[in-house]
Amino acid sequence: MMDAPLLLSSFVKRAERYFPEKLIISRTGENTIHRIPYKDFAKRTRQLAAALEKIGMGRGVKVGSFAWNHHRHLELYFGVPGAGAILHMVNIRLSPEHIIYVINHAEDDILLVDHDLFPLIEKIAPHLKTVKHFVIMKDGLDLPETQLENVHSYEQLMAAEDGSYEFPEDLDENTPAGMCYTSATTGNPKGVVYTHRGLVLHSYALGMADSMALSERDIALSIVPMFHANAWGLPFAAVLFGTTQVLPGPGFAPGMLLDLIEQEKVTLTAGVPTIWLGVLKELEANPRNIDTLRMIICGGSASPKGLIRAFEEKYHVPFVTGYGMTETSPLVSLAVTTSAMEGLSMDERIERRSMAGLPMPGLEVRIVNENGEAPWDGETMGELNVKGAWIADEYYKDERTADAFRDGWLYTGDIAVIESDGYIKLTDRTKDLIKSGGEWISSVDLENALMTHEAVFEAAVIAIPHEKWLERPLACIVLKEGYREDDAMKAELLAYLESQFAKWWVPDDVVFLKEVPKTSVGKFLKAALRKEMAGHYG
Repeated sequence: MMDAPLLLSSFVKRAERYFPEKLIISRTGENTIHRIPYKDFAKRTRQLAAALEKIGMGRGVKVGSFAWNHHRHLELYFGVPGAGAILHMVNIRLSPEHIIYVINHAEDDILLVDHDLFPLIEKIAPHLKTVKHFVIMKDGLDLPETQLENVHSYEQLMAAEDGSYEFPEDLDENTPAGMCYTSATTGNPKGVVYTHRGLVLHSYALGMADSMALSERDIALSIVPMFHANAWGLPFAAVLFGTTQVLPGPGFAPGMLLDLIEQEKVTLTAGVPTIWLGVLKELEANPRNIDTLRMIICGGSASPKGLIRAFEEKYHVPFVTGYGMTETSPLVSLAVTTSAMEGLSMDERIERRSMAGLPMPGLEVRIVNENGEAPWDGETMGELNVKGAWIADEYYKDERTADAFRDGWLYTGDIAVIESDGYIKLTDRTKDLIKSGGEWISSVDLENALMTHEAVFEAAVIAIPHEKWLERPLACIVLKEGYREDDAMKAELLAYLESQFAKWWVPDDVVFLKEVPKTSVGKFLKAALRKEMAGHYG
């Protein structure tokens, strides 16, 4: 067989050759949408590579992006690794201290920044040890007033190039292409480096029929930030397949997302549960036509069954839970419907849809507990381990590698059971499991149950220290509008759980919140809740 390296630059060439008129629909402002054909995207990507090389980008050089989801960020996705450099997608929602840490730790030489985010970078610039050039991404050529040196206009750099740049074909497919850092609920973020080979194979996986089945016919809306686990791989794969892309840009809200879905006739989209809860709330208040959607992918944390039911029963949109991590590129599994599930009732189907689902071809999974590898019986819990071609094998220059990567497996930190047919059901994070009187309680199962109650908008269940039982669960609830935060509601919610779980699983109390604190990527920040509520049980 031919020794043909798997390189991201081949995606650009394919899109330009076979899908030149297909569009990237890019929102860069409240009333600004660009419609860029793939032939122009390919030319701009080559212009970008040439321009960045003139200001110091070379093979192995780290180039940081600090940006929303738009066409310029997509050009970086391919222009930087296509030239043999490494794109570091910096999470714009990290704390300033963590932003400084990740840019310094990655040793970024060039930093490309959206103009509306530049004031933050300008403030922390004195602490950035390796950045030599700043490039401002905006519509137009003008630059902000600044005391920083070596500040360039993205579009001005591009205008100086003719697009004749040729991507090198002598790169090894195992060459690093990109890197992301974890969202850091505790400690400093951890860096993960992605290779061309891993990203190419991950993109192929998104096109499989029993995966997302992404194809040229689709119109894909990337809601997941491009700075978080590669926007779950959608931007890469969409270029490979010639998929029309919709990139929502800065400051998006549920109403705007629904407008894009309706106006652009989106067929597939992906986001975390908090996004879809907000979208559902907006959809019910201000109806839109979302009939073009053939699939919603939901991941990042457990999908509430009530949310799944609303989209599947009321709006007839398949709502598919997925599972993955920054360390896994990220797709590990999807709750797709198999032929064996065709005869299931709606309740049974929704139960399956709420699980992490079936592992992707090319990956291996297992669960391990104190007794070794656990059986796939749907009951025995253990820590989920993953291995495969697009799974990281270390953290970037980080001693925490030894804890997470052992004997060729990634120890995910997620506790799961696996059904006999291979379906994965997450029961908790190792740090979020509740151990009460020597027995384990799954906060995820309790949260899922609470979220099916008509009064509950958000629910987080946490472990609180307890003198007698070591730990006891506490339910932290955000009610929907129109429901009262009183003792009667507390009693109703606890009774609702008592009808579904053993009595010792049921939380000892309920507290009402205006909002559950969240991480930079929209997951519930249980560490903050545990700290705030630590003395609740005395």
